Amino acid sequence: MKNYWWLGISKYVLSYVDGCDVCLRGKSFPEMPAGKLMLNPIPNAPWMDISVDFIMGLPEVQGYDAVRVTLVNILKQTSSRLYKKSQGCVN
Repeated sequence: MKNYWWLGISKYVLSYVDGCDVCLRGKSFPEMPAGKLMLNPIPNAPWMDISVDFIMGLPEVQGYDAVRVTLVNILKQTSSRLYKKSQGCVN
């Protein structure tokens, strides 16, 4: 292994790293640790904790171009319904 040094090597290395796409993608920035992960509370009854997603921008079929998907988290039960943008679905 060889060692190289010349006057101004620090500035050269900084300018090289600042312009290197691969170096910038892999560079980590100093951040505080995220902290302890906390579990979500377990719901007491079904339908206490649900998630709703709208899938929009679909090709129009029989006048419908959006889907609403509802998930009941405790039961892992899903339901879906077709919608039209004119029914009030907003991007």
